[in-house]
Amino acid sequence: MNQDQRRPLPPVPAPYQLPFHYGALHNIGIDYLVDPAPVREVLAERHPGLAAAEFDGRACVSLNYQLYFAQYPNGGGITQEIEVNIIAHPAGAEGRLPALGYEQYARGFDQTKLLGIARIHVLCDNPLAIDAGRRLYAEPKYPGWFETVMPSLNGSPQERTWSVTCKAADFSADRTGIDRRDQPLFSFAADLTGLASEPVTNTPITGYGTHPQDGLLAGPMNVYQPYQHHPLDSDAAGRVRLVVTDPASGVGRHLALLIGDASAAGVWTYQSAPVAAHNRPYYVPAKD
Repeated sequence: MNQDQRRPLPPVPAPYQLPFHYGALHNIGIDYLVDPAPVREVLAERHPGLAAAEFDGRACVSLNYQLYFAQYPNGGGITQEIEVNIIAHPAGAEGRLPALGYEQYARGFDQTKLLGIARIHVLCDNPLAIDAGRRLYAEPKYPGWFETVMPSLNGSPQERTWSVTCKAADFSADRTGIDRRDQPLFSFAADLTGLASEPVTNTPITGYGTHPQDGLLAGPMNVYQPYQHHPLDSDAAGRVRLVVTDPASGVGRHLALLIGDASAAGVWTYQSAPVAAHNRPYYVPAKD
């Protein structure tokens, strides 16, 4: 392809600016190795320009929960979202990819960055983030809300459990907020207490979206410190539990179809380091 045939960059619609800078990020991802046949079918429907990656004959479906903070000129905002992703690459790019097993992929060995996340569902509690994800990255993003428990320096230092329940929501009438519904869609829990982990450099993470007119696009996300990868053998796989509460919902149907009763293969986590601490007070003696 010569220079005259190359496409311009996708537009950045107002009021957005790129890159988008995260002030803090708390993140857990859970990977499942599954039967590739239904994965290929869903991927062909949602992202026809992509092919499912395979690791020793298994496809990979990943759940990705994020809690993040962003600072803006007029204040700040906190957002929660969860992605249901298929690990995929552009169709026809197989020859450019190294031969990898799952553990090598999880450790960031693919530096072509062709292996990326094909988003199937993205549920989010922030209308602005939903709009930005749709318009900038062609994400299939829609309202949801979350009840969570996660490790925190402001909690028990021994507690390493993550628990996320995703519930249904709608846009408010003026579309500036979301209306929460007391309808659980799915949940997962991961007890990582005492489980060995290792730092891995697996970013930038390539996120794939498919625009109905413009086709496939890719948006990389850099995380500036290593993730922690928690490999799960058969004994540790029971530490992770996925429950599909509403299999009739769109996301519930896909989770049941793609993951079913498969065991988790690995967990990866990231928690931003604290930047300040307000310490314990002390008494000041009165002057005699």
